[in-house]
Amino acid sequence: MEEKSTLKGLWELFWTFAKMGVMTFGGGMAMLPILQREVVDNKGWATEEELTDYYAIGQCTPGIIAVNTATFIGQKCGGVSGGIAATLGLVFPSVVIISILAGLISNFADLAWVKNAFAGIQVCVCVLIFNAVLKLLKKSVVDKRTAAIFVVVLLGGVFLKLSPVWFVVGSALAGILLKNLEVKKA
Repeated sequence: MEEKSTLKGLWELFWTFAKMGVMTFGGGMAMLPILQREVVDNKGWATEEELTDYYAIGQCTPGIIAVNTATFIGQKCGGVSGGIAATLGLVFPSVVIISILAGLISNFADLAWVKNAFAGIQVCVCVLIFNAVLKLLKKSVVDKRTAAIFVVVLLGGVFLKLSPVWFVVGSALAGILLKNLEVKKA
């Protein structure tokens, strides 16, 4: 992988993440399929496994998962300056768009077509998130051990009011414990 700490490399990180920032509506989770396509498939800056790890860490750390993931990828590609470039690239379009919308939304928020447009966008975002979850599920649930962890976390997420951090930490510990038991049996 080419080093991204040069000015050209930093610009590529900034520009790639800025394009993703413009195209993503609905928050960090909606960005996951776009991150997958750009970072893994198009640019080769991370593997699918690394990206999944970045999602998990990004979910556990303070901040927005997409911003955290962009920072991790940028840092991997170009060190601290790469992390800054990727993060600024991702955030820049949102700052511009939100600033413009904030100035306009108070005048148009009560119009029926604006409410309907936002309702349509929300449905689209749900589909994007669902597709990202299906892709991650196919790649992550690969045996009985990971299926068991998935079911426990799914049920815990539905029925318990716990921070996602606890689910990630618990899943990591369960993965270690179950793998060690599996090795000892063999």
